[in-house]
Amino acid sequence: MAKKLLITLTKSPLTRKPRHRRTVRALGLKKIGQTVEHNDTPVIRGMVNTVGYLINVEEG
Repeated sequence: MAKKLLITLTKSPLTRKPRHRRTVRALGLKKIGQTVEHNDTPVIRGMVNTVGYLINVEEG
């Protein structure tokens, strides 16, 4: 079974680079404090690495 990642938005992407704002939206995050669950895939890991300074990631 695939590992899951719990991703929580902790900082606002509002004043960040447009590409980083789009990445946060692509992860399904809209509001600070919101948590989404994704499968642990290389694509999701790349997105997490790109905006790691805006989010908190837990393996679950």
